[in-house]
Amino acid sequence: MSAYTGTGRLIRLALRRDRVQLPIWIAGSVLLLAAGAAAVADEFPDEAGRITALKGAGTSPAVLLMRGTPVGADLGALVNFRNFAFMMVLAGLMSTFAIVRHTRQNEENGRAEMLGAGSVGRFAGLTAALVVVSGANLLLGAALTGTLLGADLPADGALAFGAATAATGLAFAGLAAVAAQLFQSARGANAFAATAVGVAYLIRGIGDALGERAPDGIQVTSAWPSWVSPIGWGTQARPFGEEVWWVLALPLALLAACVAGAFALVDRRDFGAGLIPDRPGPAVAARSLLSPLGLAWRLNRGATFGWLIGSALFGLGIGTLGKAVNEAMTGNPGVTKMLDQLAGTGVADLADTFYAAMMNVYGVLAAGFVVQALLRLRSEEAGGQVEAVLATAVGRIRWVTAHLACAVIGATALLVLAGAGMGVADVAVGGVTGVGPLIGAGLAQLPAALTLAGFVVLVFGLLPRLTVPLAWAGLVASIVCGLLGEVFGLPEAVRDLSPFSHVPPIPAAEVTAGPLAALVIVAAALTTAGLALFRRRNLAV
Repeated sequence: MSAYTGTGRLIRLALRRDRVQLPIWIAGSVLLLAAGAAAVADEFPDEAGRITALKGAGTSPAVLLMRGTPVGADLGALVNFRNFAFMMVLAGLMSTFAIVRHTRQNEENGRAEMLGAGSVGRFAGLTAALVVVSGANLLLGAALTGTLLGADLPADGALAFGAATAATGLAFAGLAAVAAQLFQSARGANAFAATAVGVAYLIRGIGDALGERAPDGIQVTSAWPSWVSPIGWGTQARPFGEEVWWVLALPLALLAACVAGAFALVDRRDFGAGLIPDRPGPAVAARSLLSPLGLAWRLNRGATFGWLIGSALFGLGIGTLGKAVNEAMTGNPGVTKMLDQLAGTGVADLADTFYAAMMNVYGVLAAGFVVQALLRLRSEEAGGQVEAVLATAVGRIRWVTAHLACAVIGATALLVLAGAGMGVADVAVGGVTGVGPLIGAGLAQLPAALTLAGFVVLVFGLLPRLTVPLAWAGLVASIVCGLLGEVFGLPEAVRDLSPFSHVPPIPAAEVTAGPLAALVIVAAALTTAGLALFRRRNLAV
C-alpha cells in the first residue's frame, strides 16, 4: 500500500459531501458577476460616462482600497474594476473552507481515523482535498469566463479574468493546506486561512490606493504592496487592459510551495495533532469559570482582543483621510457617485459620505465577529464539551445567552473603538466631523449585526449540523444584497432582505429610529425562535 492509496475513493466521498456547498459557491459567484456586468452595461452605456466615473475612482484612495485599480475605459475594464477583487475573495474563501473541511475537520471529528482504519494512505486525505478544490477553482474560472463572454466582452479579457480568479483560489487552497497542518482545530485553521484572505485583500488595497495615476486619469499602476499579496497578483494580470499573463505564475508557485510544505508536515506530525499545540491552561481555574458567562468569555477573549485592536488601528487610519478626501475631490462627480453608492446616500459632503461608507465596512466586520463568536456554540456541541456543561445546573438558554452576550458586547466595543479611532484621527488632522458623531455612526451599525446574530442562533436551533455553512452564507448574502446590491443591479426587493440596507448612512444623513428599531425587533424574534428550538431538540454531536 502506498501513501496515496484510497485517494480516488476519498475524492468521491468529498464530492458527495460537497455536492451542495461547492455548486452554491460557484453558481452564486457566476450570478453576482452576471448581475454586475449587466448593471455596468445598463448604467454606463457610453464611453464618456465610463471615463467620468473612472477618473473619479482613480483619484479616490478609498475607492481604490475597496475595488482595485482601473485598467481602461471600455465596458470590460469597468466590469473588471467593479467586480474582480470581490470574485477573488470569494474564490479564496471557497478554497480555504473546503480544504480545512476535508483535512483538519476530518481529523478533529474522528472521520479521518475511521477512514484510516481501511486501505487509506497517509497522503490520501490531503491529496483528495486538493484535487477536489483545484477542480472547483478551475470550474469557477471557466464559468466566470463564459459569463463574461456571454456579456459580449473581449475573449482575452474574459479568459484573463477567469484564469486569475482560479489561480488566486488555488493559492489560498495551498495556504489552507498548510494551516490544516499547523493548527489542532478546524476553527483555528479556518480562522488563519480566512484571515490570510482578508489581509491579502487589505494589502492589495493599500498598494492600489498608493498607486501611480496615469496622465489620462483613467488607469492606475499599483504600488509595491500589491506585489506581496496573492489577490494583488491577480489584479496585476489586468484583465481587459494590457493582459499580463506571466503574473499568474506567482499564485501557482505559491500553491506548489505550500503543497510541498503541507505534505512534508503531514509526513512528520502525529495524527490528530497540530504543529502549533494548544496552550495548556493554568493549574488552578479562575473563579469566573464557575459561570457560563465567564467560560464563554474565556473561550472568546483572544479573538475578541484581536478584533478590537485591529478595528481601533484601522479606524485611526481611515480617520486621517476624511479631510483630504473632502478638500481634494469636492466637485468631482465621479468620486461623489462612487462614494454615494458605497454609503447609500445622495449627500454631497464627501468627508461625511466617506465616513458613512467606511462605517458600512465596519458594520460588516462587526457582523463577521458576531458570526465567528456564535459559531463557538456549534463547535462546543459538536466536540461534546457542552454535554459536560449542561450536566451541571446550567440550563440550555443560559448557556446560549452567555455566548450571545459575549458576541454582542464585543461587537459593540468594536464599533465604538472604530468610531472613536476615526473621530480622534479626524480631529487630529483638522477635520470637522468629530468623535461623537462617528461613535454614533458606529453604533448605528449594531442592529444589523444583531440581526445576523439572531439568524445564527435560529440556524443553530433549527439545523445544527448546517450551522457553519448557513451562518457564513447568510453573512455573505447580506453583504452582497445590502452593500453591493446597487453595484450588481439587484432589485430593490432583494436588497431590502439585507439588514445592512436599513442602516442610515450616518454621519452623512440624519438618524432615523424606525429602521433601527425594526432591525432590533427582527433580531429579538430570530433569537427567541432559535432559543426555543434549541431547548426542544436533541444535542447533535
